[in-house]
Amino acid sequence: MDPHLLRTFVTVARRASFSEAARELGYTQSAVSQQIAALEQDLGAPLLTRRPVAPTAAGERLLEHASPLLLRLDAARADVARMAAAPQHGLTLATSPTALGPAVLAALPPAGVTVRVLARAEIPAAVATGTADLGLVDGPAAPSDPLRLPDVAPLTTHGVAEEPVSVLLPAGHPLAGRPGLRLGDLADARWLDAPDAAFPLAALRAANGGGAFRPALRHEGTDLHTLTALAAAGHGLTLLPRSAATGVPGTIAVPLTTPRLVHRTELLHGGAPGAAAAEVVRRLVGGV
Repeated sequence: MDPHLLRTFVTVARRASFSEAARELGYTQSAVSQQIAALEQDLGAPLLTRRPVAPTAAGERLLEHASPLLLRLDAARADVARMAAAPQHGLTLATSPTALGPAVLAALPPAGVTVRVLARAEIPAAVATGTADLGLVDGPAAPSDPLRLPDVAPLTTHGVAEEPVSVLLPAGHPLAGRPGLRLGDLADARWLDAPDAAFPLAALRAANGGGAFRPALRHEGTDLHTLTALAAAGHGLTLLPRSAATGVPGTIAVPLTTPRLVHRTELLHGGAPGAAAAEVVRRLVGGV
């Protein structure tokens, strides 16, 4: 399958327009139409309806395959380019908002670092495609268990930190005086749905073996300060690493006792990190 045709198909489906896709890709509309027709002929199935422009059932199935396929191609290109390029002196680190713990901060060089705070799902792709030299991902896990990461490319992962987790409650909450909380007892509470700043509610359901964990308010983005302000104002509970939950004005951080969960942070890199990235890896895990 020609990847150029596949990229054109994805763009047309995303923009729902042949003309808009042509402008984005720098082709004529006629060229885009010809590429879609060639892909449909290759696969032996119509992929898009024309009026309106929308994926057919076969097109929807192809879209499910297209993103990981194209990401793998971008990752392969970036990996080869990294090996062939001159040594880089700077360092770009992609991280989630709660992954920058004390050990990581201490391992960063004093200058030449760019930190990009991204949604958790975007970090492996950023490392795979070379837009970040290193990635830090985090999330809830059983002690010493690795995180489940998307298979976007052959990336190396290292566990670099684990810490307890706490439920962040407004100071006047009826449970604020408890010495510890069971996750199962909170399944029907009001929660903040903040998948890129706190632990995703889907992860809580998985850890608890089910339960509603209904969102009372959705927080989109990676701003941890806004998230904790919403919790302090009583808009919902959230689960955070202890270091992020402790000392937030207007809140109480109560340890989670059951199930046994930790906040785990993992470091990601490609096969041949540059000098600055390799030094950070050495400081955190003892080598590459």
